[in-house]
Amino acid sequence: MQTNQLPYVDWQDCPTDCCPRFHPELWQDETLHLEDMLFVKATVRTAFHIPLNMGGVFERVMAAIDKAGAKHDDTYLTLSYDPSLWRSEHYMAVTKDVPGEEMVRLSGDFITQVNEGPYSQMGKWAQALADFVKQKGMTMVKPYFFYSTCPKCAKHYGKNYVVGVAQVKQL
Repeated sequence: MQTNQLPYVDWQDCPTDCCPRFHPELWQDETLHLEDMLFVKATVRTAFHIPLNMGGVFERVMAAIDKAGAKHDDTYLTLSYDPSLWRSEHYMAVTKDVPGEEMVRLSGDFITQVNEGPYSQMGKWAQALADFVKQKGMTMVKPYFFYSTCPKCAKHYGKNYVVGVAQVKQL
């Protein structure tokens, strides 16, 4: 893939009027090259990795992104990272600065691995991502996860896809 190019998302294929239908084959075993890619950073309180205020935070941030006209037309990506048991960070890809929100730029090489199942599998998926990176002969810099749909939409579609997105470097 080219720099800052993400897999295509068809926003017209969105029967829930919330999350578009996810196509895992576009994300499996991909390499992403990001260079100063712009993201809104949102922080959520958690208790043992269980989000406490995610709904409200995401609603506020998504409204700000929509108001700023900063949503990508043909893709989307939210990278989630838990630096502790009590906090999670979420990085939402945008096309321009969003007033009132914390903006960050991410750079690096990333590889992806698609998982499907209940969120209770996260520990297993995190280990599988670490093993996947090692099998590729790389070192993981930072593990992120991309929750392709909200829980309500996952139920509607009958699948809960979560993409492991490992920032990597060569050994």
